[in-house]
Amino acid sequence: MKWGFFMKKVTVNKLEPGMVTAEQILTKNGQMIVDKGVTLTRPLIMRLSFYCVLEVGIEDPDEHKEPETPHFIPAYSQKVKASKEFQTFQFDHSFVLNSLKSSMEGYVFHNHPLDTDDLLDQTVKLFNSCQTSLELFDMLHNMRAYDDSTYAHSLNVSLICRRIGKWLKVDANTLDTLTLCGLLHDIGKLKIPDDILNKPDKYTDEEFDLVKKHTKFGYDLLKPLSIDPHIKKAALLHHERCDGSGYPLKATQKDLDDYTMVVTIADVYDAMTAARSYRAPLCPFQVIECFEQEGLQKYKPKFILTFLQHIASTYQNNRVLLSNGQSANIVMLNQQHLARPIVQLNDNSCIDLSTRLDLHIQSIL
Repeated sequence: MKWGFFMKKVTVNKLEPGMVTAEQILTKNGQMIVDKGVTLTRPLIMRLSFYCVLEVGIEDPDEHKEPETPHFIPAYSQKVKASKEFQTFQFDHSFVLNSLKSSMEGYVFHNHPLDTDDLLDQTVKLFNSCQTSLELFDMLHNMRAYDDSTYAHSLNVSLICRRIGKWLKVDANTLDTLTLCGLLHDIGKLKIPDDILNKPDKYTDEEFDLVKKHTKFGYDLLKPLSIDPHIKKAALLHHERCDGSGYPLKATQKDLDDYTMVVTIADVYDAMTAARSYRAPLCPFQVIECFEQEGLQKYKPKFILTFLQHIASTYQNNRVLLSNGQSANIVMLNQQHLARPIVQLNDNSCIDLSTRLDLHIQSIL
């Protein structure tokens, strides 16, 4: 006997984790977002908001429905945030962040000297506190709720730049220069009014033109300093792309040095894994997918391929949530499509996501 249920319509802003969908939820183009009978999680609810779904059919059990014992899997981020390692990293990250903020503002607004050696030492110590790539990226992804300012973004980009440098096996001096490139790449944003820089709505054309000037502002601020020229170039050119689609100069690959190319990748990755007013933060595999769709044209293949390979490998064997609400384990990477590995479901069946374009990895569990 199949126990019955009624269906009720619930607006997305009133959905709660644990509710069960009573019908398929589709985009305006007819693509399925969530299947019927799926238990909603916080990431799935955020996904529905992202696709501008207004209301959802939810199971409303009658008195005859057999009660079920809910089974909750602790979110991966909750486990990370509960760890002693995260609490230590959070404290140390905040300490370096305050030093960076004080140093940048002192230099930009009060003409104080900028002690790049001290900032580098602090950043390297923070980097070295993480024993593995997985630990570093876990820490950075879960700092989002605490601070997503220009300073936090700059610190995160510097740590990612240093990690990429390690993957590329560069020498110690290059590693330090890459770290400072990331740390100072956005210093020009201090010249942009906060009410524009932090505006939750879409920029007007005039506002966007001003925001884009932060690259030139940054270069001009760093120009008088006795620092490696690559650091100054990274501030000016980190929004340029190899295909000429970037700004401010519409430079192409021949105009862009390796340091700048590493910063562009770290900058985009950190920005995409951060929450925005119009979307939830993207999980690493969603970001990999975006890079794979345009990476070879916009970034130097040597750097983007190294980065994507290592990011995907970092999360191999992890448990993930698929876009249809099912959970699975990553069992094998597809080298030709790193965002779409082979995953194993709870019933031990496997799905090759490279052949199932209607599915993708929604989050790490």
